[in-house]
Formats: sequence, structure tokens, C-alpha cells
Amino acid sequence: MNSFPAGADPAAIVAGFERRARRFETPCGDGSIVWRAWGSGPPILLAHGGHGGWSHWIRNIDALAADRTVWALDLPGLGESASAPREDHQAISDAIARGLRQLMGADLPLDIVGFSFGGVVSAHLAAFHPALVRRLIVVDTGGLDLPMGRIDVRGIRGLDDVERRAVLRANLLSLMLHDPASVDELALYLQETNVGRARIKAETLVLPDRLLNILPRVPVQLDAIWGEFDGPHPDPAAQAGVFRRFHPDLEMRVIPGAGHWAMYENPDAFDRTVRELLAQPLRQR
Repeated sequence: MNSFPAGADPAAIVAGFERRARRFETPCGDGSIVWRAWGSGPPILLAHGGHGGWSHWIRNIDALAADRTVWALDLPGLGESASAPREDHQAISDAIARGLRQLMGADLPLDIVGFSFGGVVSAHLAAFHPALVRRLIVVDTGGLDLPMGRIDVRGIRGLDDVERRAVLRANLLSLMLHDPASVDELALYLQETNVGRARIKAETLVLPDRLLNILPRVPVQLDAIWGEFDGPHPDPAAQAGVFRRFHPDLEMRVIPGAGHWAMYENPDAFDRTVRELLAQPLRQR
């Protein structure tokens, strides 16, 4: 379920998921948040990373939807979603909370898996609207005021096709993926498409310490998943140490061979890890 036929057209893969999705919109600023859902069963919400969209989870949706309703939103100001009234976490959380109440009602609270920027957004949502969140799993999430790895990301505007492809590949290996073999046609397509739609500067809502500052106010069970070779946020043990200052029972799981975009680079291990964490009884807080 986590791989696609060799040579498959990336745009066709994305379009196939779009056709199978149930699509919803809820108010946000001057427009709406766009939500998609697949499968049936207890709900799980997937919150993507900065400069991303729902398709950050494209290699995980079908596996997780085998026995869950998988919800994936485009976060405010990214993908197809309008920006929140203000570019701050309170406004973003309020817009998401309004959508959750409108769409899910009696199914709340729900489990959330938040990747990178989406993890920081989800932590604020849990702090500002705790009745909506059952448990939170953060994935390769910055904002802990730890030293960052060396990142070299270039723009692609004005480049010809050959140059653009080379820069996209280099950017993915610097920021998102570890193994050069992971930079396939789908990864290149998603990176270019999602970055081109971004209308907010997600990094200003993460760095250096936005997650660190909200952790004491997160009242729900918190666990973490990290890529073994995460480039921007290296050393999972150091990351876990910061989390455990405020959530001493946090479980940190490491995805072998994966970089920052761990759920794309090693989806089978990632999906198995998510299922194992969600199957555990809630710990007393």
C-alpha cells in the first residue's frame, strides 16, 4: 500500500487520492480550510509540515485508513487552505478547532499525528483547545531551541527545467530525505507543487523555540517519532531529552534509515510505529 508502480505519473497518483477522498471545507479567514478523509473507523488527523500539504502523507494514507478514518487537512495558509485571520498560533488553532467541531462533533477528542510544522501547530491546538485532542504524536518537529543541522535550500524561480530539477533534488536531500534513492519522481513533484502554494512563512512559527514554550501547556499524552538521520533536527536522543522535561513519560521511536520526511522515506516502519503507539492504553497524566 505504501509504494506506487514504477514509472507511474506523480500527478496521476495525487489525482487518484483526490478522487477517492471525501472533501470538506470549513471557514478560515477570508476563505476556508480544506479537509480530506479516507477510510472508516476511529478518526486520526494528520497535520503536514511547513511548505507542504495533505500529500506529505501520500505514502501512509491507505495503510492507516485500513481501520481508521484518516483526516488530512491543508493547514491555514498552505496547500488549498486560506490563511488564518492572523499569522499566529492562536488564530490558526482557533480556525482548526472550529473545523474539527463542525466536521467531527461526537467523534472528538481525536488522535493527531503532526509532522514538523504540523507538530508545532498540533501542540498549540492541544494547549488552546484540550477538549479536542485525545493524544498527540509529533514527528520530526522543530522548535525545541536545539542546534539545527546544516541546511542549504535554494530557490527555483527563473531556472530552466534541468536546473530546477537539480535544485529540487538537492533541496530534498538537504532538508527532507536522507537516501538519494528516496528522491523519486513523486517526491520531486510534491516538493515543487507544495512549496509553490505556500503563502505563510512556517519557519517563523516554529523557530527557535515555539514548541518548547508551549510544551508545559500541552495536557494530553505526547509521544514522538523521529527519522534516524533527520537533517534539520538531528540527534533523536537530544530531542527526546527536551520533551521529557515536561512530558517525562514520552516515548521516542526512531525510524531507521529515514531523514526528516520519515513517513515518506520509510513508510512501512512509520505506519507500523504509529499503529503501535495508538494501540497503547492512554497513560495517566
